[in-house]
Amino acid sequence: MPRRTIRLRRPVGTRAAQRGTQPKVVALGGGAGLSASLTALRRITGDLTAVVTVADDGGSSGRLRDELGVLPPGDLRKALAALCGDDEWGRTWAEVIQHRFVSRGDMHDHAVGNLLIVALWEQLGDHVQALDLVGKLLGAHGRVLPMSAVPLELQALVRGHDPERPDEVSTVCGQANVALTRGEVQQVHLVPHDPPAVSEAVKAVLDADWVVLGPGSWFSSVIPHLLVPELLDALTQTKARKVLSLNLAPQPGETEGFSPQRHLDVLARHAPKLAFDVVLADENAVPDRDSLCQAAERLGATAQLSPVAAAGGASPGEGPAGGAARHDPELLAAAYDRIFRMHGRIGPWR
Repeated sequence: MPRRTIRLRRPVGTRAAQRGTQPKVVALGGGAGLSASLTALRRITGDLTAVVTVADDGGSSGRLRDELGVLPPGDLRKALAALCGDDEWGRTWAEVIQHRFVSRGDMHDHAVGNLLIVALWEQLGDHVQALDLVGKLLGAHGRVLPMSAVPLELQALVRGHDPERPDEVSTVCGQANVALTRGEVQQVHLVPHDPPAVSEAVKAVLDADWVVLGPGSWFSSVIPHLLVPELLDALTQTKARKVLSLNLAPQPGETEGFSPQRHLDVLARHAPKLAFDVVLADENAVPDRDSLCQAAERLGATAQLSPVAAAGGASPGEGPAGGAARHDPELLAAAYDRIFRMHGRIGPWR
């Protein structure tokens, strides 16, 4: 294998230092959906915190979780990679932590970043301190926090999970199974019930100017944040304005056949007291605009339709099942920036 010569200059400072005061933004979610949001948001603010779901039980994360009893590191790793800069340092470290080993042994498919994060958890005994240290190493444009400090199991009530019993409602356990179910997800909950939130995540939400929820796997990455009582209380009590960012298309399996407004309705069933200010959707992904606007109004929000999808091309997917649609980072950043300016404060932030 040819050697790669890497000459890196460690980045000095952040965009926040270069551009002055910024809006404090907290983005919640998991997987590729949260990564898309973070890749966009880091273009418009240097004061950015990601709060990441910790219910993943598949792949490298699931194996590390089962063997070591740790939080699943995969979605945390993806968020850190999304916050890496576009300079050589950032691009290189993003590639390194996303690199997966290929072998015939136990190391097969483990991601370097997963191993690094877990090693620091064991060394430091502190989830937040370890993730902050990884972020510093990567020169990340923001902070990454888990939503809870305990590994969580996602369980769902699913109608028709067994194709031979299409009307039967059964309990499906595990995020990977929920994401790929062929049935209709009715409701999700976490085990243990009422898990504790990471205090730094709660504080970030309470101190934010803007909170962004989604896009991402609706039942397995977005709604779980609303099932952590302390985090839901913070989202309800915060003075921050809130954006709900919709997916570009239904996710095969988990939300097959869902309209944009149905996404809002099922979220409201899980957190009926939670209100939003803006619902963001791609202008070409909404066949019935009036119905979406009405669903947004039921959440206390206005619907913002903007071009945020990339033009053509394959995508790594915005959920375990993948898909052809993907967000364009620059277009999504422009949409968030317009929302912040239209609905936010006038003049300097804080």
